[in-house]
Amino acid sequence: MIRGQTSWGLQSALDRRGLGPVAGVDEAGRGACAGPLVVAACVLRPGDAARLAELDDSKLLTPLARERVYERVLARAMDYSIIVVPPEEVDARGIHVTNIEGMRRAVASLGACPGYVLTDGFRVPGLPAPSMPVIKGDRAVACVAAASVLAKVTRDRIMTELHGEHPMYGFDVHKGYTTPEHGAALTEYGPSEVHRWSYANVATAAAAHGRRPPRRVMLSVAALGHTGAPVRALDGGLSQNESSAVGYRSSSRGGAPIP
Repeated sequence: MIRGQTSWGLQSALDRRGLGPVAGVDEAGRGACAGPLVVAACVLRPGDAARLAELDDSKLLTPLARERVYERVLARAMDYSIIVVPPEEVDARGIHVTNIEGMRRAVASLGACPGYVLTDGFRVPGLPAPSMPVIKGDRAVACVAAASVLAKVTRDRIMTELHGEHPMYGFDVHKGYTTPEHGAALTEYGPSEVHRWSYANVATAAAAHGRRPPRRVMLSVAALGHTGAPVRALDGGLSQNESSAVGYRSSSRGGAPIP
């Protein structure tokens, strides 16, 4: 488990070489089959490790600790942006394309262009600054860990709100990921409009209930294979990597230091 000073080494080295400010980028919800994809970018203040002592990979923090770190990061960060990508966009473009584009938009939504960008796990082409992917970056680099917390808490809050609209699925518990409980609910009720109709398990549940996608979707090969028959969207067909008209929601702020 990486905490405190040990997770600040890479960005500190970049700052010392005049390559800062350094932005970390991460997402939450890539593997979920319901709800939005949320992508965050975050620029932390050099030397702020002691004031962010709990900072860690969001997946390693308890829900209460994530909330504390989230509020602290919002207060301490030099800059941040949070991009919420709706399931309609994921269905229209595919999760990988959507994730890459979301990371570009998160960086572009920062108040100032960073000097360097660190991304979690894989390279993101088309960023406005030099960049480098870091394997398990949310555990190894403080600014990426901060972005992971911003994305995760934002998405969890959205899924809890969606639970109020669709209580039969249990979004407040599994947050849209494919758990046995979520799978059972999909089998019983079929998918809702907030599910990702391009995902294989959602396409299978829809086919079992005789439902067509409510929008254009780009079904994966796995999803096509699971439906057992061609699937047609209500508006006339499957999209071929088309962009949906549904927009991104973002928030950003250049923070002032607090004690």
